[in-house]
Amino acid sequence: MPQKQLLIIGYVWPEPNSSAAGSRMMQLISLFLSKGFKITYASPAKTTDYTEDLTKLGVEIANIKANDSSVDQFLKALQPTHVLFDRFMMEEQFGWRVAEVVPEAIRILDTEDLHFFRRARQQAYKSKQSFKTNFLFTAEAKREIASIYRCDLSLIISQAELNLLKTQFKIDKRLLLYLPFLVDYKRLKERDLPLFQERQDFISIGNFLHPPNYDQVLYLKEDIWPLIKAELPEAKLHVYGAYTSQKVEQLHQASEGFLIHGRAEHAINTVKHAKVLLAPLRFGAGLKGKFIDSMRAGTPAVTTTIGAEGLCGDLPWCGEIANEAKSFAEQAVKLYQNEKRWHKTQSNGFKLLEERFRLQKFKPTVFKRLQKIEAELHKHRQNNFVGQMLMHHSLQSTKYMSRWIELKSQT
Repeated sequence: MPQKQLLIIGYVWPEPNSSAAGSRMMQLISLFLSKGFKITYASPAKTTDYTEDLTKLGVEIANIKANDSSVDQFLKALQPTHVLFDRFMMEEQFGWRVAEVVPEAIRILDTEDLHFFRRARQQAYKSKQSFKTNFLFTAEAKREIASIYRCDLSLIISQAELNLLKTQFKIDKRLLLYLPFLVDYKRLKERDLPLFQERQDFISIGNFLHPPNYDQVLYLKEDIWPLIKAELPEAKLHVYGAYTSQKVEQLHQASEGFLIHGRAEHAINTVKHAKVLLAPLRFGAGLKGKFIDSMRAGTPAVTTTIGAEGLCGDLPWCGEIANEAKSFAEQAVKLYQNEKRWHKTQSNGFKLLEERFRLQKFKPTVFKRLQKIEAELHKHRQNNFVGQMLMHHSLQSTKYMSRWIELKSQT
């Protein structure tokens, strides 16, 4: 049997030490490599000093251009059997080319999180309204859901988002696959973690290019940390995150024990020295990678209902949940001081990792679904008439807009 060829079209080049999205992409790459796929990673983005060196894993890399017919030649030469789009924007930009040049390639979308869902919650928060379903019906929602329909399979990171797509938007479950963050639990059992007595202080972590993360730090600084500091005057809050801006750095105040450190070179090694992680997220979607890191580090977390969404299922949370500043601070102080409760919530985290995010649990499901689509591709696509219709119009509109942009850039 010839080797299967996966082309990943990346929105950015993966930075696993900068963001959960980067970690997620590396998990997907490892997943497909473990099944013998040959992988090429292509992106129109620029690399940074923190970009992962994929060639060390045997992954080929390629720079591609948006709105450029050179991509057609690239696809013809590569002849991928599977194409994975990193977020719906890449499917919008390149999906029609894939469908036209390599029509038999299985088209997979990794949504990361549902962008329209996160933006809808952000809009509700900014307008100081309770979130209602009417916030969902935006132009971005139409774009993202259209992208899901045009693909043969979409990877959905959160069960909450999976339920939203199936119930609110009536998307056929055959087009969707729940695939959360993946943790190799066999390796995890070998961890060497500091004890309760060996830890000190609080920690907050998150990439500052992601709006919910800046908002949570601002919320901590203005409303929550003063309440915690009043009860625990010796405690400090260490704030880590890639891509700090001036407005973030201005929040640093050593006299208050509120310390902005910037990028953490290795998130888990940094988090494991703290006693409690604080993440008062007021909007967002998907799964929050910071909690996977905190569970792996054995560090209990205090967060909001939105922060914990999609992580627990029927299992208890690995810390405390509170949605108001006063109760959030109270829960944080209680967890920080109560060793028995701290150990219980740490154990909850280990159980969550084992039962809900174990790589070995999800790997067979992914490839069983892909094999079914490969065997019945024509039937699979016939059953998705909405997707065929949207692809038809995409080929007509997006294609000619792209051609026009390309010609205009040449004049």
